[in-house]
Amino acid sequence: MLNSNPMDISRRRFAAGAVTGLAGYLPGRLQALRPRPKLFVFLIAEQFRQLYLDRAGTLLVPGGFRELMTKGVYYPDCRLAASGFTATGLATLATGAYPNLHGIVADQWYDHRTHALTKARAEMLEAATLADEVERAGYREETARGPHNRIFCLGLNEGPASLLAGHSRGQVFWMDAQGQFNTRGNAPEWLAAHNLERPLEKLHDQKWAAVGAGGDLPPLRRLTYDAKHPEEFFALYQSSPFCQDAQFELLRTLVAAEKLGQREGLDFVFIALGSMALLGYETGSDSSLMGQMALHLDRQIQRTLEVLNKAPGKDKYNLIFAAAHGAPPDPDPAMRSQKAIAGEGIARAIGKALSDRIDKGAVKNVYVDKYVYPFLYLKLEALQKQNAPARDARKLAGEAALRVPGVAGYYTADGDCSHSGEWRRRFENSFHQLRSGDVMLSYEPGSVEDFGAGRGVSYGSLYNYDTRVPLFLYGPQFGRKLIERAIESVDLAPTVARAAGIAAPSSATGKVLVEAYAEGEEERAK
Repeated sequence: MLNSNPMDISRRRFAAGAVTGLAGYLPGRLQALRPRPKLFVFLIAEQFRQLYLDRAGTLLVPGGFRELMTKGVYYPDCRLAASGFTATGLATLATGAYPNLHGIVADQWYDHRTHALTKARAEMLEAATLADEVERAGYREETARGPHNRIFCLGLNEGPASLLAGHSRGQVFWMDAQGQFNTRGNAPEWLAAHNLERPLEKLHDQKWAAVGAGGDLPPLRRLTYDAKHPEEFFALYQSSPFCQDAQFELLRTLVAAEKLGQREGLDFVFIALGSMALLGYETGSDSSLMGQMALHLDRQIQRTLEVLNKAPGKDKYNLIFAAAHGAPPDPDPAMRSQKAIAGEGIARAIGKALSDRIDKGAVKNVYVDKYVYPFLYLKLEALQKQNAPARDARKLAGEAALRVPGVAGYYTADGDCSHSGEWRRRFENSFHQLRSGDVMLSYEPGSVEDFGAGRGVSYGSLYNYDTRVPLFLYGPQFGRKLIERAIESVDLAPTVARAAGIAAPSSATGKVLVEAYAEGEEERAK
């Protein structure tokens, strides 16, 4: 028998004792997290309200949302306690923080320095994401063959999809104007073949039929193609179930080609489903077309689960379904003139109020720099020249906005607010000191920003129709239960981080949803 170094024996005994003691200390729910799958799939609808599931009823297929409802953890009331923009919601889900910390205050905002609009993208994030932490956790085990942990992010547009990747080296895929998927850096060999098999021309003049409709019924829509105006066809395509299907087809190709979940490291896949959001902009949340899109999504989830159950295999992946935001209904046409609010009118009213107070109306409209819904940017230099305190001017601007029909509330960079309680908290979560300008406004319920088209809606309000969505956690690490209590979008990142065995994003403020974990091995075996 070989002699052992007494120091080595002591160290081994201490390590074994420490592990045994830690295992005895961990709550049963957390012990049930082992072994963890190597694949995490995130399906994030850029617009999806709980009411779509409530209305679908028996039209849902057994293996789609119904599978997630009955064999996963189902939260019907997940709240984004901040403004409900697409980019904001994606960044919040990715970071576990609200815009006041991650900095993505809207899909676009005004930059005082450049006097131009800035679009949301990964470089603008001021907080770490789940993807960043996944990559960081795999650094030590990287080999010459590539990263130990891998991140893939799929979306219709590069900017929103990149928010999910954060500052990581995750591979981002997006759709170009020809309906083909592109990626940053070197494209994988399989991508060209995938695109070649799915030419967009096949969908010219394609009919969009209702789910389960007979052939004798007229289509809901036709994807009309006019060679003189190809952009009109592309807009119809991207806001249709055919485009939504294309994103899922790319996901399933990715799973097979990259053998996701079948390696030593972790694979994280995020897909930002943008078609429902584009359709919602046009039709509002209550359109029958939105309900049909939800049913198509239901069937795509079923097909995707079938593929994942074959490889990497059942109980070898976790799937999360979330939504970036909801949507308002389209205003009644008879009321649209009252419900559609023109930002230019708000800016003029505020400019006049400031001018009347500061210089008795001698100079017109020199104190408002820009209004980009919902943020107002003042010309602070002009205020300084008149010795007008910025705080007083901001509060005056907010009060002046309240006198504009359709405006319901305001919050200033100094913390002055027209509301208190939960409403004030939503304002605070939405407001970033360097990007939100001087005043944030809120419109009345059901009101939308007027884009001059005479139809459609805008996202980004603080109301429940924009900020309450469903959340599903499905996989071997999670239980089977319906949980009616309200949770928040910021809770997802730390919960998934715990399940993956990685650190929560550094700025995350959400709580780990411990009740979502499986109670024990016997529950997973059912």
